[in-house]
Amino acid sequence: MLDESVQESTPDTPHGTLVGRSPDLARFDDFVTGIPEAGGSVVLLGEPGVGKTALLDAAAARAAGHGLRVLRATGVQYRSQTGWSALVQMLTATPELRAAVTGTPVLAAALGLEPGIAPGPDAVAEAVVLLLKNLSTVRPGLLVLDDVQWLDRSSAAVLERVARRLAGTGTGLVCAARPGEPSFFDHAGLPVHELGPLSPADAEELLTHRFPALAARVRRRLVAEAEGNPLALLELPAALTDPQRTAAAPLPQRIPLTQRLQAAFAARIESLPALTRHLLLVAALEGSGNLQVVRRAVAGRCGLKHLAPAERVQLVHIDDATGRLAFRHSLIRSAVVDLAASDQRRSVHRALAEAWIGVPEQRAWHLARASIEPDAEIAALLEEAAEVSARRGDGPNAAGALVRAAELSPTGAERARLLARAAYVGANLTGSLREVPRLLEEARRADPAADSLPAAMAAAVFLLNSYGDVDTAFRLLGGAVAQQRRSAQHPAQHPDAAVPEALATLLMVCVYGGRPELWAEFDALAAGLDPVPDTLHLMRTVFGDPARARGSDWERLDAAAAALTGERDPVRILKVATACAYGDRLHLVDEPLRRTAAGGSRGDNILPAIQALSLLSSRAWFSGQWPKARRLCREALDLCEEFDHPLRSWTANFTLGCVSAACGEFDAARLLADRMDQWAGARRAEAVRRYAAQVRATISLARGEFEQAYRHLGVISPPGTLAPFVGQALWVILDAAEAAVRTGRREQALSLVAAARAAGLHTVSPRLEMVVLAAAGLAAEDDGEAGSRYREALAVDGTERWPFEQARIRLYYGERLRRTRAPARAREHLTAAVETFDWLGAAPWAVRARVELRACGEAAHGAGDRGLLTPQQWEIARLAARGLSNKQIGVKLCLSPRTVSTHLYQLFPKLGVTSRAALRDALEQVPR
Repeated sequence: MLDESVQESTPDTPHGTLVGRSPDLARFDDFVTGIPEAGGSVVLLGEPGVGKTALLDAAAARAAGHGLRVLRATGVQYRSQTGWSALVQMLTATPELRAAVTGTPVLAAALGLEPGIAPGPDAVAEAVVLLLKNLSTVRPGLLVLDDVQWLDRSSAAVLERVARRLAGTGTGLVCAARPGEPSFFDHAGLPVHELGPLSPADAEELLTHRFPALAARVRRRLVAEAEGNPLALLELPAALTDPQRTAAAPLPQRIPLTQRLQAAFAARIESLPALTRHLLLVAALEGSGNLQVVRRAVAGRCGLKHLAPAERVQLVHIDDATGRLAFRHSLIRSAVVDLAASDQRRSVHRALAEAWIGVPEQRAWHLARASIEPDAEIAALLEEAAEVSARRGDGPNAAGALVRAAELSPTGAERARLLARAAYVGANLTGSLREVPRLLEEARRADPAADSLPAAMAAAVFLLNSYGDVDTAFRLLGGAVAQQRRSAQHPAQHPDAAVPEALATLLMVCVYGGRPELWAEFDALAAGLDPVPDTLHLMRTVFGDPARARGSDWERLDAAAAALTGERDPVRILKVATACAYGDRLHLVDEPLRRTAAGGSRGDNILPAIQALSLLSSRAWFSGQWPKARRLCREALDLCEEFDHPLRSWTANFTLGCVSAACGEFDAARLLADRMDQWAGARRAEAVRRYAAQVRATISLARGEFEQAYRHLGVISPPGTLAPFVGQALWVILDAAEAAVRTGRREQALSLVAAARAAGLHTVSPRLEMVVLAAAGLAAEDDGEAGSRYREALAVDGTERWPFEQARIRLYYGERLRRTRAPARAREHLTAAVETFDWLGAAPWAVRARVELRACGEAAHGAGDRGLLTPQQWEIARLAARGLSNKQIGVKLCLSPRTVSTHLYQLFPKLGVTSRAALRDALEQVPR
């Protein structure tokens, strides 16, 4: 039964336009505008809740605005047997209309206003058309019919005929109907306008406007559930609690329908035969549309032939391409489930469990949903299903299976263990940190004596990713691993299955802590583990301390990266991909990382998505794809903000800071560095503090402030060394060498080159080979040796993948060639450097390269007095006017302070000045 309280609606935006319905409104605007001349009819066809009533209201409002008379009638299910009810509703709405109808004998008799023999539908229809035509001579009109599937038989027969005879009468008709719904009003042959679902963007806008307090992840879930149905978008939030709306509590696996939503679909479902409804319930709870499974589950009770009534009213259809059963809308599936009694649902789940006998994961879930009593066997099956889901990358399903397994576990200890495991999986995969304290508290209540490793793992992940509490996370997890090892009789031979996973989590705590003492304790805890899982070994060597990794470690990493083809486990993907970061191997895992990052847009596997986006943005930074790096960083930061992951945000902020600094956006980069330092200081998160130092060093290098760059780089690794457990040191070899040489510390640059060669870094990747050779060129005193090293660096195969560093090397080589009086060769490299810097958007570096080009004798731009100065004298004068000392100018232009002094002595008379203080005004008078 549907009455006025269950009418479909789509609310207006603040600007008064229906959300997402501009093309539909335009169609009806055109129709309404043409009514006085053309008349005619249009059928608005759409599913329940799609917004037909709202569009009819908008059409009626537009018609009234154009001066048309609007007559309305609405079909009501419980009045569909009352004769002429819709016509009476439409034609007697005002005293004027009632008088006109009473004065028409045929209509008066038909509608019971005057005594007489009831005429047939053709005569009544003819009388209605004539009445409307007469009325339109004074004022054109629009008939609006809603829910024509529930018009009474008499009215429907007449209005169907009227709809076909309105052309040229000055009256139009619009009516709303549902596809596949039985109706006395036959709209076949009339013009049809189909009203489809809202687009995801429009659905998002509607929810944001009407429910601004909804958390973003909740909004995404509701958009997916509603499938563009406006009524569902407005009603589904009402089925949630306040904590669920703000994501403070988890959403249910299936959001129940409100009474209003149920009513929108109930009539078609409840009118079906009992066997058809049973078959629909089986299909709805099976979920995938697998007809073979459905057939097995209903065997002996009904068959697929019983689907026919549901197909006829367009509730379901069989997809010809896949052969699967599909509900026309997910709300229909939900209504089928909600209209069934709980014992019916459990019975169907038991039948489906038998139908899935060969698929343990599916069987476990159906048994779990059929069970209302604790059952250790089903709990064990669900735990196995959770492991399968986790390896497949389905974090929400894995966490849900563990929670349900805990509910079915008969002992408190098992419940506590499974809840702790669910907390860890939820935090590590889905990113649902808010759920961790609640689940751990439930685990504690289930067994107060429990002191499980999964609980420590979950708590450590929570502390690290929410508060960034490195030391507490390390003590908690390190202590739990040590306790686990002590309690096992033969820990080396029979370690707990969770120990390697706990050590992998502990390793990331060490990475963010960034202190040697943490790594020493980690190594002591891992020493007895035999065998060491390959991914854990790679994380410890080529990621934890890459400068001391062996060649065989890099070979194992290459093999592990190649083996990720088709891998679905996001945890394994990220372990291998993270290990690839410092060795310039992220290009080997690009495709698995992109798949993992896509989990963020789907709203699941959030933490892996953040990590994947951060790694992809790092690769984009090094490979010169800076706009892409910015975009990926913003995506990661949006997820960090939405799911409250401050620690994970710093990796993306670091990349964003480096790009900003290289592009000359110094204030933005400095602000990011300040935030990182402020956050890291109290938490002793040395890795984040080093991120800030590298951003500041990048700013200083871009500005030519080499002493400051030298100090900032010393925070990452002591000058001339590759600090242990600091993989970041491999990223700043070129920076550190330049800062040391420009500040007169050549020996430290030579020491750094020697350390890199001793570590074999030149064999790790083309980029590292290139930067080690370039660092040697910077550090070389002999011009010939420097030139050889630069040429070797630029000749390394594959270094075009790192255009920023390659352009910097060309700049350094060009500077050296200019000083050795080889201007033609210098211009070749400097021109190439300028072009690359311009392409990258590295404005400060482009300016620096252009300065060198002018100093090489490039023709000075402009005319007049500026031509009195050589290009080099012009740059010296400009820098002196800015207040730089002779030493600072010499550092920027690779000149000795004495040479700078000589040039100033020569240019002062040319400009007519006698002091530095007058340089600025004198240069402003030179025509540019």
